[in-house]
Amino acid sequence: VQLQASGGGLVQHGASLRLSCAASIRTFSVYTVGWFRQAPGKAREFAGGISYRTGLTRYADSVKGRFTISRDNAKNTVYLQMNSLKPEDTAVYYCAATGLHQVPLTVRQYDYWGQGTLVTVSS
Repeated sequence: VQLQASGGGLVQHGASLRLSCAASIRTFSVYTVGWFRQAPGKAREFAGGISYRTGLTRYADSVKGRFTISRDNAKNTVYLQMNSLKPEDTAVYYCAATGLHQVPLTVRQYDYWGQGTLVTVSS
């Protein structure tokens, strides 16, 4: 499974951005997808995810209420809508996929990773 994350860029504090994670396979609908982010000098951290089985989403406390994950199985794409962006959201954002039906929180529980897309939020 190859994942392609896109949509990053430079935005101002309070702006919105939508990231996309496109998969190379038609059976992307059977994978749970997570979004992680890694700020400079910090470990990669879970931001949110969506279960393939239930469609339920799960978010880190730091983004809850501001970020929304959705998926379009017809397009083999998962989206991360980011609103009210803050400078502390600045990071490289990665999407990842796993066959687990619940949304895992740790990096090692995901089998496939995209290359990352940089989001920079200016103050």
